[in-house]
Amino acid sequence: MATKGQENKKKPAPPLPKSPSSSPPNLDGWLEIGTIVAPQGLAGEVRVYPDSDFPERFEVPGKRWILRPGTSTPQPIQLLSGRIVAGKNLYILRLAGVENCNQAEDLRDCKLLVPESDRPKLRKGEYHVLDLIGLEVFLQASGENIGKVVDILSAGHDLLEVKPHLPTAIEGDPVVDPKAKKPKNWLIPFVKAIAPVVDLESGRIEITPPPGLLEIND
Repeated sequence: MATKGQENKKKPAPPLPKSPSSSPPNLDGWLEIGTIVAPQGLAGEVRVYPDSDFPERFEVPGKRWILRPGTSTPQPIQLLSGRIVAGKNLYILRLAGVENCNQAEDLRDCKLLVPESDRPKLRKGEYHVLDLIGLEVFLQASGENIGKVVDILSAGHDLLEVKPHLPTAIEGDPVVDPKAKKPKNWLIPFVKAIAPVVDLESGRIEITPPPGLLEIND
């Protein structure tokens, strides 16, 4: 099992200029695949920090969209060519109409987008990251709903970050101390042996954690 299509996911990219009068753009229907961070050389190429784990987003020519800082409407642009920088999480792109360093500099901090409907097909056992976030997590043995997936982390293998559901107080229960420390999120390996059921239609993941896994996370 594996996750793919890590797009529109927060990463430590350079901050965008902020304007007190501007409001965040509505990007419903779009996937953020990268950020233009600087010009590359004098011929108009740009450096792009990727927010996607699909190399074809940056290497296969075709239409992409650019969102400029402070704007709300993406504009189409043609990707002519692209290559990854060896040893770095960085791509060098050539875009149509960008022919010199000044034009490339004008694109600094722009976001690269694709329509949300433009999702590459995955093999069996692979899942888009955005489809997993928000799924409810159940213990397969008891059927108990223990939490919700809030993020996917990569640490050698993919980890589901699961926020535990707090117990619901019922009449007659002792009052919960509001100063009590809230439980930490669980980190659960996203492997077939531990997460044997992923049902996107029902919005659930069933897990069979080995003894002590949830306690170790606590």
